[in-house]
Amino acid sequence: MLHIMSLKNYLILFLIVCFSFSNVHAQSPTSTNQDRLQWWKEARFGLFIHWGVYAQWGGVYHGHQQARYGAEWIMNRSKIPVQEYQDTARSFNPINYNPESWVLLAKNAGMKYIIITAKHHDGFALFKSQASNFNVVDFTAYGKDLLKPLAEACRKHGIKLGFYYSQAQDWNNPGGTAARKLMREGWPNPDSVKVDAYTAAHNGHWDPIQYSKSFEQYIDSVAVPQVREILSNYGDVAVLWWDTPVGMTDEAAQKLHDLLKLQPNIITNDRLKRPNFLGDSKTPEQSIPTREELDGSNWETCMTMNGSWGYKSWDHNWKSTETLIHNLIDIASKGGNYLLNIGPKPDGTIPEESIERLKQIGEWMAVNGEAIYATQPSPLRPLKWGRCTAKHNQENTILYLSVFDWPSDGVLRIPGLSHEVVSAELISDRKRLNTKLDGNQTLIDIPQKAPNDIASVIRLEVKGHVQDANVQNPKKSMNSGALDEGK
Repeated sequence: MLHIMSLKNYLILFLIVCFSFSNVHAQSPTSTNQDRLQWWKEARFGLFIHWGVYAQWGGVYHGHQQARYGAEWIMNRSKIPVQEYQDTARSFNPINYNPESWVLLAKNAGMKYIIITAKHHDGFALFKSQASNFNVVDFTAYGKDLLKPLAEACRKHGIKLGFYYSQAQDWNNPGGTAARKLMREGWPNPDSVKVDAYTAAHNGHWDPIQYSKSFEQYIDSVAVPQVREILSNYGDVAVLWWDTPVGMTDEAAQKLHDLLKLQPNIITNDRLKRPNFLGDSKTPEQSIPTREELDGSNWETCMTMNGSWGYKSWDHNWKSTETLIHNLIDIASKGGNYLLNIGPKPDGTIPEESIERLKQIGEWMAVNGEAIYATQPSPLRPLKWGRCTAKHNQENTILYLSVFDWPSDGVLRIPGLSHEVVSAELISDRKRLNTKLDGNQTLIDIPQKAPNDIASVIRLEVKGHVQDANVQNPKKSMNSGALDEGK
């Protein structure tokens, strides 16, 4: 009897242990979650592509340049009737579309992933969809899925692919929401007062077709099935990039969120629905967070090269290559990713200004990429002459010093760094540099001429762990754009 009781106790104890282990494993997804995000954290640099039938307008309606914001918003800003917009969409025919050249352009620029607008707010899908015929296959002269060859090219060249999807705003499929914008933001319509009154009374809509169905009907008949399609038909999807949850409900957001199980390793942003669906990363738009905004969250700055996300024929206000490279370095020095945008033309070609800048960025990255990829934020206080990123090598710390303003006296000063130096060298030619300690700072003897006019990088390895001098104590919230109100 004693033997039997002992055996029972042993079995009970064994089952308890097994249950406890299983329960702990189920409730501890942290390591798995970190593995899922690891590639993204190491990538640091990606390509955003805003493309659709809005490119046909090029930011011009009735001979007037769109008054405000990106050309992808022309339907809303200019209050183009649904039928007119769709009639123009039928002639969309990007015969010069070459997805492999797009992928190689991104790869040669040093980018590790691509996010493309599978469907923007105008409701037009770049893919074959059973949920809405307003898609490139069923509705246009082109008649072919634009995402499939892009997915194939990404797989061929080792680039991660993600999809942008406008989950709430949809100005063509009935029931989708519309952020209300005043008529003056589009063109000087003589009926502006009447149009503004109409949109005020109809939740931002300007065409009766837009609200002929309910939002719930739109979610169930268009958004949910289309998200299922893009998560099912294109192989591995690295990122799902939601945008502007105007009028979004928790119930609708949950239906979309449930579809993510189709891609267990997918990464999402914070734009599905606030505050209950935070995703994996914050999304500052057209701006780089200050140190006062950093709170330890993952983040990704998305930014245009000129003033528009979609192709705008008359916008020639291009950021310089120097600005774009400095932005990339600044973002990496704060632990973020840079999602840099292009807006292809309606024929499928990319503006030459974008191509030129991406090639120049690629030339810089080919030499200095190790100062960007898989780096940690700078542990040093802000530097007047440039930025710093870091890596750890066994028991040592490697600091990548990206120098924007090359000192004229031949000495680079790193305040607050008094660790013993293991080595210092220019990345450009691996030339060794002399160093010395001067109180609470390290001095590096440098050549009189900077190796690179935009940013020259010095690799400095020091003994031990460099303690972070930038204590995270956010005084401001990170600006992710007007998510609920639209743009």
